[in-house]
Amino acid sequence: MSRKKGNIAEDLAKNYLIDNGFKIIDRNYYTKYGEIDIIAIKDSIYHFIEVKSGKNFEPLQNVTNKKLEKIINSIYMYLSNNELDVLFCIDIVVIKNGKIDFISNVSV
Repeated sequence: MSRKKGNIAEDLAKNYLIDNGFKIIDRNYYTKYGEIDIIAIKDSIYHFIEVKSGKNFEPLQNVTNKKLEKIINSIYMYLSNNELDVLFCIDIVVIKNGKIDFISNVSV
């Protein structure tokens, strides 16, 4: 996916999250392991959110165990760099054909 399309999807996801009570803390947090698309807080829990979008395929299929491991490593780096000891989870926002699905608390 192009960066432009990715930004559009992330903007849609960000608006969806805000509309559903999340406070956006950061976007496109890069580490040596990869990128966290959106970091948000809701009910005192940090949410590390991967955004996937597509039209002619199932975007969720691109969230592999290897991708989740990179996200987890990036999360621990974020927590360490910001000296945080907080509850957190990994979520996925899937955007397909204009429909947004929120998948909460994903694990490997």
